[in-house]
Amino acid sequence: MDSETHSYRTGDRDTVLDLTRDCARFVADRGSGLLHVFVPHATAGIAVLETGAGSDDDLLAALGDLLPADDRWRHRHGTAGHGRSHVMPALVPPYATVPVLDGELALGTWQSICLVDLNVDNHEREVRFSFLGG
Repeated sequence: MDSETHSYRTGDRDTVLDLTRDCARFVADRGSGLLHVFVPHATAGIAVLETGAGSDDDLLAALGDLLPADDRWRHRHGTAGHGRSHVMPALVPPYATVPVLDGELALGTWQSICLVDLNVDNHEREVRFSFLGG
């Protein structure tokens, strides 16, 4: 297994950050296998979805409806609503696995691999890319 870690700055607002280009660079010339993308944080997730046509904003809106940034959460350190960030990975898991065929991601036409981060208290994220191939 080949693996590397990338650092991303997600900022101080809810974010969907497209990682597809970095993922494609990582798998280039590696043959066929699987790309596993993992974010080792309790408050972030990885999603495969369309970006740029409003779907990323729709995801953030849906998560905002399901997980409001208010004081209802028992996990209460940090900014208001921080506890929702700890619940989010149950809805947007901290990983995704994507097929790789001849060194290229086998994504659908409109699919992108994205980091989803609702934790406005932590602006830096690590994402691990691992290639499993034969």
